[in-house]
Amino acid sequence: MTLNDLNKLDKSEAGRLLATCCGSSNWLTHLLKAFPFTTEEDLIHRAEKAWYEQCTETDWLEAFTHHPKIGDVKSLAEKFASTQHLAGNEQSSVNTASQQVIEALANANSEYEQKFGFIFIVCATGKSANEMLRLLTDRLSNSREEELQIAMGEQFKITQLRFKKLL
Repeated sequence: MTLNDLNKLDKSEAGRLLATCCGSSNWLTHLLKAFPFTTEEDLIHRAEKAWYEQCTETDWLEAFTHHPKIGDVKSLAEKFASTQHLAGNEQSSVNTASQQVIEALANANSEYEQKFGFIFIVCATGKSANEMLRLLTDRLSNSREEELQIAMGEQFKITQLRFKKLL
């Protein structure tokens, strides 16, 4: 699909596709106010503005719920089938990780979620399972506010990558 193809869609269909890039309904509402988009850069700029300037913690947390936990391949396949075409390879390195690393990811994910109240968000593309485990354990030492800001930034990186896959 090209940007021109996206712009030719009715607003609700374009919204359905853009929602696969980020799961915040408020973000999507603000982004669709600018639809159609003049360029891909315009789309990214407006998406960024909506994410950082018009969304709140509630919106960011909503977006996080649209991601499987790192290493939860079963969840990726089942619960997140609607974004599989965009997200399917984001955690591909977990498929080749040792059982020990997968178990360590599961344990660290549980600890993270208990501490912060949301799942660990990282732009996993290009990262090994060991690297994601290291990032996860390193980020456990952050405060909730620090971690929310990091996760919010990681979510936007994921959104941008998904735009590139979509277009």
